[in-house]
Amino acid sequence: MKKSYFIRCFFTILVLFTFIAGCAGNSNRESTGEYIDDSILTSKVKGEIFNDPMLKVLQINVESFKGTVQLSGFVDSAQASAKAVKIAKAVNGVKAVENSLVVK
Repeated sequence: MKKSYFIRCFFTILVLFTFIAGCAGNSNRESTGEYIDDSILTSKVKGEIFNDPMLKVLQINVESFKGTVQLSGFVDSAQASAKAVKIAKAVNGVKAVENSLVVK
């Protein structure tokens, strides 16, 4: 009886450890919580860009990874690119902004 109890406990702990380790992040992968935080951050930046009449939100792609926001796509002028970066940096939770916008 003790042996079967020990085996069940061992496998239960093993399954729980595997589940918890699967949710952890590292330098190349986000944890579940970081993924959710970045999704919210991306939405906030997109919303702020959408609210600016100078910027065309459909031309600007926004992606986030561990608090770093990447802006990509095409804009009409260097001023629009700078404005998009300024807006993204102003959003609470943004650690850094990578500007990959191309002026057409």
